[in-house]
Amino acid sequence: MDRNFSAKNRTAILADMAEKELDLLVIGGGITGAGIALDASLRGVRVGLLEKNDFGSGTSSRSTKLIHGGLRYLKQGDVKLVQEVGRERAILYKNAPHLVIAAPMLLPIYKGGTYGYLASSVGLYVYDWLAGVERKERRKMLSREEALRHEPLLKKDGLKGAGYYYEYRTDDARLTLDIMKTAWQQGAKIVNYAKMTEFIYRGSQAVGVKVTDRNTGNTYDIYAKKIVNAAGPWVDGVRKLDNSLKGKRLYLTKGVHLVVEKEKLPVTQSAYFDTPDGRMVFVIPRGNITYIGTTDTSYQLDIDQPRTTKEDRDYLLRAVNAMFPEVKLEEKDVVSHWAGLRPLIYEEGKGPSELSRKDEIFISDSGLITIAGGKLTGFRKMAEKVVDLVAGDLSKQSGRQFGACETDQIVVSGGERMGHTDYEACKKELLAKGTAKGVDAATAQEWIDTYGTNTLRIYERLSEAAAGQKRTEEELLDAQLSYAIEEEMTATAADFLRLRTGWTYFQVKKADAKADTVIRLMGEKLGWSEADRERERAAVSHLLETIYQLPQNEDEITQSTQQQATRKAL
Repeated sequence: MDRNFSAKNRTAILADMAEKELDLLVIGGGITGAGIALDASLRGVRVGLLEKNDFGSGTSSRSTKLIHGGLRYLKQGDVKLVQEVGRERAILYKNAPHLVIAAPMLLPIYKGGTYGYLASSVGLYVYDWLAGVERKERRKMLSREEALRHEPLLKKDGLKGAGYYYEYRTDDARLTLDIMKTAWQQGAKIVNYAKMTEFIYRGSQAVGVKVTDRNTGNTYDIYAKKIVNAAGPWVDGVRKLDNSLKGKRLYLTKGVHLVVEKEKLPVTQSAYFDTPDGRMVFVIPRGNITYIGTTDTSYQLDIDQPRTTKEDRDYLLRAVNAMFPEVKLEEKDVVSHWAGLRPLIYEEGKGPSELSRKDEIFISDSGLITIAGGKLTGFRKMAEKVVDLVAGDLSKQSGRQFGACETDQIVVSGGERMGHTDYEACKKELLAKGTAKGVDAATAQEWIDTYGTNTLRIYERLSEAAAGQKRTEEELLDAQLSYAIEEEMTATAADFLRLRTGWTYFQVKKADAKADTVIRLMGEKLGWSEADRERERAAVSHLLETIYQLPQNEDEITQSTQQQATRKAL
């Protein structure tokens, strides 16, 4: 079988997975599933992974896009979690430098606010100590005047000063995908748009699953010695298929983020501040935009399509306008948004913001292993715990020996430094190589920020050009799409626009303008029929429509869903 991680190889991968029993089958292609696949493959476990949609399409592309150090967990008294995520953040910064970017954070302190000046100073000091923060990135406490110099737009009334500490920004969808690609390079068998429909049992034990390829309709029986349910918000649905949904369950909360043009919210750096109702909100500049988040509300609607509502939008706009009163953001200033679900574990008597972000492992009578809860930053340790359990069981069954976790040492695909010790020097070399190939500097820089050293793989797809000849926009897009299809298993235009590039989040006008060309070029490469292309156009139109049109509230979403169901029934 061709070893490219290509959308054209999906059928062959599924057939290969069905041919011989796996050691481990992972259900779920988010960040947790990706981490498990990587850890297992590095230890010599024969592992396969199924994702019913695209990789990272759920929670793992809808977070605040921060590799948190865990300041909020300190407030909850969860010292161990602060220590763990601090270590994990440092590991990711080392192993995925193309996707983990330092983002100094301002914590303004106001009279009567959630955090007092002394409490903030002590809290940030303890946080730095527990998280093992390097000396150059340790917290600084700023006076009122210093805080305003850092961020002149802050509300001045009642301002006492600010804490200044480090967080790290990421692209969660890209991180998930690049870890998936790294697992693939280590021998994992991975496929998207493959939906597990039921378990296969031998006696009372789950020994396999029935799978439908959502692109072809073909079905497969895939067997494995161990099965792990890492389906994020969908884990209880998988447990239900196993008749093991009992005891602890998920509690889903919704987080919403808004995107505005930077000129509308021209903050000089990231900030984390409390709202009048005691919740905390981030404001994070990113290139030509600034994004705002997040809400934290209980969620009980369709988990496949969480939506931002006008209520969500207005709440965040009020919070930002209260903190930056000169800005005066209006609803028309919101150019994009996203909503995601946090799969928390239910605890009696606690509200959404109070629930722990800890992860837990459940093992059913059938042997199904479920990993639930957790945070983006902690995915590697979650995977380690799961694979330790799986490897131990496999050793008892077969006598085979598996090594310890090595994922703290492996460079994530795209994070290679090309011989440089400093990743910035690597980026400069990549930029020079691009301009030498006729790629304009802006496009080359966007590719470098998105793909890291895998940008070289896109350059290779550009045909030879005369010295000094500039590439056309279509040439550049064609090379980028070839890479996305052949080495990132990109199967749909909507996935390219949202998950591979992030355009529908951060460059929505570009996504809209390029959509037809993307569909045409992908259709040529993947042999789409006119019916296929029409289906792609409808999916992209729906994606853009969910950005441009917001329901008033959750009740309106419920009514709309019921109306759609009625129309289908008729």
